[in-house]
Amino acid sequence: MLGRIIKGISGFYYVYVQETGIYECKAKGIFRRQGIKPLVGDLVDIAVIDEERRLGNVEMVHPRKNELIRPAVANIDMALVVFAAAKPDPNFNLLDRFLCVMRCRKVPTAICFNKCDLVSDSVCESLRQIYAGAGCEILFVSAKTGEGLDRLKPLLAGKTTSMAGPSGVGKSSLINALQPQILMETGAISEKIERGKHTTRHAQIIPVAEAAFLVDTPGFGAMDVNEIKKEDLWACYPEFVPYEPECRFVGCSHIGEADCGVKRALAEGKIHPVRYENYCLLYEGLKQLRRY
Repeated sequence: MLGRIIKGISGFYYVYVQETGIYECKAKGIFRRQGIKPLVGDLVDIAVIDEERRLGNVEMVHPRKNELIRPAVANIDMALVVFAAAKPDPNFNLLDRFLCVMRCRKVPTAICFNKCDLVSDSVCESLRQIYAGAGCEILFVSAKTGEGLDRLKPLLAGKTTSMAGPSGVGKSSLINALQPQILMETGAISEKIERGKHTTRHAQIIPVAEAAFLVDTPGFGAMDVNEIKKEDLWACYPEFVPYEPECRFVGCSHIGEADCGVKRALAEGKIHPVRYENYCLLYEGLKQLRRY
């Protein structure tokens, strides 16, 4: 029976089977021996062992089109990284880390600044300018007032989107605002996984509209970029790419070399200083990492 893992907690996997419902499943031991860990978002085959109690076993994990480590999800169409425009102020270094990892993984990403009702239009414009060249759609919303949701909803339509961001930026409030009414699937999921009420601790797929699903993930305060080689980091900054061919030296780090196209673009205002400063910090971190 084919289904999709909508939540995993304490070794139990809750699998949604269309037209049948939610089954609480355990994974077969062969997965551990093969080093395979089922993830939220996985398409799986299950064997039902108790139909009345809706219990089963995960028999097979289908090939994934993509996979993220943090947040740990599979088979997503887009990542939506949510930061607050204020309270707390956005951590640009953390946001850049997330964008770099998603670009390395080739996952389309949108940036959503929540709580825009707390800041002026000029603050929103400043945030927009920082990330104007980052290759992402940038949205300003307020879960409290509903502002900007009319732009966000079409972006999510027809996709499974992983929503990620630090704690306290209003991800849960935003998900609630996107649900004009509790969908039947949501109610069924909530009833079946009563043991997992702490949604901030475990990834969970939530339907927010017809054919639109959000993967709600735990808040993060750090993002590891160690999978990226320092020599490849510049390519994770789309605004650097047009100017890299203008560098005099092959393998230019875009930091200390002379006649660097990227640094020239920075001086001309074509690359935002905040983005460049974060690039330098990430590059130095990766450089130090490779020494040990």
